[in-house]
This record gives sequence, C-alpha cells and structure tokens, in this order.
Amino acid sequence: MARSVEPLVPKRGCPICGKPRDARYDPFCSKRCAEIDLSRWLKGVYAIPGAPADDEDEAPPAPDDETRKS
Repeated sequence: MARSVEPLVPKRGCPICGKPRDARYDPFCSKRCAEIDLSRWLKGVYAIPGAPADDEDEAPPAPDDETRKS
C-alpha cells in the first residue's frame, strides 16, 4: 500500500500572477514573471524595513575640515 506524502510547505502559485509555478523559474511561472520581480527590486518598489539612515547634516566634520580652519 503506497502512501501519499504531503509536502511540508503548501504549493502556492506564482507570486506575480498566481499561475502554477514552473520548476525552471521557481517560484515563478515564467521568465516574464521572474523578470518583473527583478525589475521591481531594482527600481526600489520592494524594500526591506530597517533603521532610518542618519542625515548627512548631523555627521561629524571630516578630519581635513578641522585642520583647514586653524
């Protein structure tokens, strides 16, 4: 008697269009959807949250700036 083994992670569709995934482009369904996703990353549409960057105005002066004032 053969038992069916369920995958630990449920199968989900392509994150771009929802169609079934293709093993060649996993987790996407096609090269087109993979390229759409890459384009979104490169354009900055997706962002990973993090601590706010310091303003350049608040940065300490460079060592060269102090020696010129003397």
